[in-house]
Amino acid sequence: MISNFQEYYKVVEYFSNYTKARMGLAMGVNNLIDIFDEKYYRHLSGGILEAFGKLFYRDLKVFLYPMLGENGEIITSENLKVHPRMKELYKFFKFNGKVIDIVDFNPDNLEVFSREVLKMISNGKSGWESMLPKGIAELIKKDRLFGYDPNKF
Repeated sequence: MISNFQEYYKVVEYFSNYTKARMGLAMGVNNLIDIFDEKYYRHLSGGILEAFGKLFYRDLKVFLYPMLGENGEIITSENLKVHPRMKELYKFFKFNGKVIDIVDFNPDNLEVFSREVLKMISNGKSGWESMLPKGIAELIKKDRLFGYDPNKF
């Protein structure tokens, strides 16, 4: 499933209504860093701990796609930086095997950022098609996903 939904714990809650099987989420390093940002959980009475309880309660695994850092280094679960207050919480999930690096990745894809592709699609800017795997651009156009409007191009 491809989604622009940012509240991952709600996605997991939703699918938990339909399966008891183990689940996994594939995401990029930048998205995992966002998950550890407390501002997304201010509306929850239990804050970030409530969200993480919902996210990881059924042995969920996060499969992490690396990211290219500003200085050209490849950032993985081993060297990513989270806010100092969240460091120990992150280490808990990493140590317990909840965050797993994707090691068989295409280095060319490290230059592609989903947020930029989404912005290009919704703003009618050309060139986003070549940033996606084969067949995906056609599907987005056919079903007019992510704000795609052929009249903008």
